[in-house]
Amino acid sequence: MAACVAAGLVLLTIEQHGAWQGLRLPFATLIYPLQQAVNSPVHLVRKAIDTLSSYTDLAAENQRLRDEQLVLKTKLLKFAALEQENIRLRGLLDTSFKVGEQVLIAELLSINLVPYEHVVVVNKGSRFGVHPQQAVFDGNGVVGQVLRVTPQTAEVMLITDPSHAIPVQINRNGLRTIALGTGQIDRLALPYLPSNADVQVGDLLVTSGMGGVFPQGYPVAKVTAISPQKSPFAKISAVPVAQLDRNRELLLVWSDSQPIPRIPEAVPNPAPRSPTADARP
Repeated sequence: MAACVAAGLVLLTIEQHGAWQGLRLPFATLIYPLQQAVNSPVHLVRKAIDTLSSYTDLAAENQRLRDEQLVLKTKLLKFAALEQENIRLRGLLDTSFKVGEQVLIAELLSINLVPYEHVVVVNKGSRFGVHPQQAVFDGNGVVGQVLRVTPQTAEVMLITDPSHAIPVQINRNGLRTIALGTGQIDRLALPYLPSNADVQVGDLLVTSGMGGVFPQGYPVAKVTAISPQKSPFAKISAVPVAQLDRNRELLLVWSDSQPIPRIPEAVPNPAPRSPTADARP
């Protein structure tokens, strides 16, 4: 310690007399590498810390942006679904004006998975005035008719069900016949037309109004194939114009002009009151 104090005093004396000015630059040049060597670890550690901190911040921001992108992409998918639903509802609304009868929009709830039975369930039932044998449409044409109803739901038999038959006529010439379901979602059969009947591929089949279930003049199917047979009748196939395998909303139609009967939900009867309860004192 004494040596350090003595060296300090010597340096202070040299600095006061100006003798140190000539030695400062060579001495500073000599010790510069030593200063850099001493300071380098500190700079490297600080730089590493800054780099690690920046990397952590960038990684966190990148993850946040990825999460936001996923959320926005999911919302965009939902918006696309809503856009398609809006298009379908606009189509149904336009169809309701064309139909001219009283209509009610119902949403599809489920599909009957029994083989060769084409039945779907919608969310409108007898509480909304829906009844069996009621006509059902979509934005393109005839879908089927109501088979069974409950207060909240209704089962709709599609026109392609094997047990379904619909009276139709060829729009071009008015020729009437029956279109039968085949159990295939994209095919109807017209088995009761003779081989020499005036039928052409591309003819539009519309409802004839016979039977009182379907209003007259609404599209049902288009003829796709005509095959002559040895029997007196031709083998004629048609494809439904309604999108039977894609609909999410259906149109229930009332063909008469009376208001739709809506049955309110059942209200429990109040408990009977004793005669003495109403008696005046």
